[in-house]
Amino acid sequence: MGAAGSKLEKALGDQFPEGERYFGLENFGNTCYCNSVLQALYFCVPFREQLLEYYSNNKSLGDAEENLLTCLADLFTQISSQKKKTGVIAPKRFVQRVKKQNELFRSYMHQDAHEFLNFLLNELVDILEKESQAAKGSSETSSPSEKIANGPRNLQGNGVQKEPLITWVHKNFQGILTNETRCLRCETVTARDETFFDLSLDIEQNSSITSCLKNFSSTETLNAEDKFFCDKCCSLQEAQKRMKIKKPPHILVIHLKRFKYIEQLGRYKKLSYRVVFPLELKLSNTMEDSDSEYSLFAVVVHVGSGPNHGHYVSLVKSHNHWLFFDDENVEMIDESAVQTFFGSSQEYSSNTDHGYILFYESIATDSKS
Repeated sequence: MGAAGSKLEKALGDQFPEGERYFGLENFGNTCYCNSVLQALYFCVPFREQLLEYYSNNKSLGDAEENLLTCLADLFTQISSQKKKTGVIAPKRFVQRVKKQNELFRSYMHQDAHEFLNFLLNELVDILEKESQAAKGSSETSSPSEKIANGPRNLQGNGVQKEPLITWVHKNFQGILTNETRCLRCETVTARDETFFDLSLDIEQNSSITSCLKNFSSTETLNAEDKFFCDKCCSLQEAQKRMKIKKPPHILVIHLKRFKYIEQLGRYKKLSYRVVFPLELKLSNTMEDSDSEYSLFAVVVHVGSGPNHGHYVSLVKSHNHWLFFDDENVEMIDESAVQTFFGSSQEYSSNTDHGYILFYESIATDSKS
């Protein structure tokens, strides 16, 4: 990597960002699913900064029990404090911890990067919530707490419910969806909110993220055996249902459902469809008055023709430069190269490098700030 590292430094020259580090990650036998997601998260700057801050506030707890959060904070700190600007780091402790924590990732089989991202964010939230509970418990006699989907909600003596804990992971990644169902007989609308860390979108050939998001929020009619039980009518009724984004997240993670179960084949197939993802995205199907604007900063790419084998790499935008991370190797790429990862417009194509997970950061508009 020495040569590749110095090549990257030469390519950036005096444009090498002050204080930034570009390090490849060693692969421990099929751990590219983990490496590609780690690079995307490292270049998610608000997340990285809050994780490093967490580490500096908690390193006095050196003897504290090791967990996935401490291993991740340790790895990010190790990268950011390197004397060299480029090189390779072995995320050994972190990978060992992942395997110890979740048997799903123990084998040397090809793993799914999206499953790993989901597992990691939820695990970090669990750890932060437990720490917060423990801190509260030691400072006051704990009130009975009831576990809800999104974290503990404490019940106080007078029955007033405290809000669930919002961690810095939530502040970055969590958005809110509203599931609206309208009874076609009495017109009553039932709305149910649910939180999300990422949006999984069905994809079609020669489509775009905008059209996939429109489909995600399109109205679906519930009839025949899918009728909806309306509380007002007290019976099953035909209804219309749709999903809307009530509160868009600061970091919008979009997962393209490229692996589809094909009944006739009895197995999953990879969809190599061409799905255009823009560098700047306007999110217009939200319940907020103004559109939310986002800028693409990372793409996890699946390389390969099938779901059970292949490789993951990531594209990352850092200080207006695009970089390509492939395990130990890091190189600069041109912004125009991003479009080569949209997918293939023909079913059988030699190009098997397809965007799989997209990371967008919200651009604060003047009206909001």
